[in-house]
Amino acid sequence: MKELNKNNPFKTPEGYFENFTDGLLDKLSEEKLNLPKDDGFAVPEDYFDGLHKNIQQRLDADETKVVQLHPYRKYYLAAASIAAIVLLFFGFNWNTPKELTFDDIASADIESYFESNELGLTTYEIAEVLPVDELEINEILENQFDEENVIDYLNENVDDIEDLNLEDYE
Repeated sequence: MKELNKNNPFKTPEGYFENFTDGLLDKLSEEKLNLPKDDGFAVPEDYFDGLHKNIQQRLDADETKVVQLHPYRKYYLAAASIAAIVLLFFGFNWNTPKELTFDDIASADIESYFESNELGLTTYEIAEVLPVDELEINEILENQFDEENVIDYLNENVDDIEDLNLEDYE
């Protein structure tokens, strides 16, 4: 515990607590107590005669209107909760990324997937799956390959270009 403050201004006389009970009992045994002779409270005349009647009149009286301290509080709470729900709804939908579809994938990504993952199918099995009936010969012939792309593809995938027997290759 903390050390008591030595500069306490309140002091008791010496021997006060040893003689306290004796002094209290002496004062109580004296005949003359310093108590007032009359009561400190006075009741008006005929108070108890009309008490029942007054209470009954007050009970029969119409109830007074109770004025609420915060009458619009429930409306404020309802509006705040609706606003919070709307903000949460738009907040989650605003940051939600758009779902990817097949059209969003670049053709280069599709080609790189097929190049990096082995399908386990032979070219004959793939040809059986492709719908040849729906293809027209014009669609195949109209696809013109860029010469630069063909040369880049051959450079990447063919070990010896001279084995291809190309006449005008430079």
